[in-house]
Amino acid sequence: MSEQPILEAREVTKAFGGILALNRVSFDVFPGEILGIIGPNGSGKTTLVNCITSFVKLTSGTIRFKGTDITRKPAHKIADMGITRTFQIMRPYYSLPAYKNLVIPLFSPRAKRTGGWRGGGKLGDRNTVGIDILEEIGFERDSYVPYKMASALPTGYLKRLELARCLALKPELILCDEVFSGLSMSEIASMVPLIERLQMDGITLIMIEHRLRELFRVANRVMVLNFGEKLVEGTPDEVMADKSVKEAYFGSEEVEEVMTYA
Repeated sequence: MSEQPILEAREVTKAFGGILALNRVSFDVFPGEILGIIGPNGSGKTTLVNCITSFVKLTSGTIRFKGTDITRKPAHKIADMGITRTFQIMRPYYSLPAYKNLVIPLFSPRAKRTGGWRGGGKLGDRNTVGIDILEEIGFERDSYVPYKMASALPTGYLKRLELARCLALKPELILCDEVFSGLSMSEIASMVPLIERLQMDGITLIMIEHRLRELFRVANRVMVLNFGEKLVEGTPDEVMADKSVKEAYFGSEEVEEVMTYA
């Protein structure tokens, strides 16, 4: 991994009225790594992703991507720079077939500029490229599934569709908001190799996750948030050995998993 961060967050603060959702959170993300972000419910994890992608505006602090200040850039400009995200509550175009959900981002300026999917060159037929991407992330190409309306897809396929829409933009950084949530154990088992392959392809990932055991299989580093503040940061083993992390999780629904891992 490069010594220069791909993403730098400094003193990131977000207040909703008199409530501090994030309080002076600072961290770096390095090219090619997977950074896991964990913490009890309400600790500010999704708010942090929303701030990075400009779905909400920071109260104070700065965020830089590849050396460029993106703190005040609009969301579409940030996506055009190569930062994409999934949503905890999936947001497909429900009235369109699965592959048509990818045709829309494939018309974006970034997709046109970068030359489409895998290897550059001509973008080609967007319908075909959309199905190619779906196949890459686990849709059966020769089945009817890529042609189903998004509203008819089960959770496992909708989670993959979220990732596919990110990949249509050929991102450098993907922020995954609970990509394992709601999946069966068999679906998670097939999702983990996909995450590993994205990293091998050179994509940097930030993963918010409550499924700690699965996250620790893929994360290089983990940052823990609690009450909007960074509690600790390190390898999964270092984080789970920290007493303050166990105290933060005590009484939450994840405590047994945390204690078992530690």
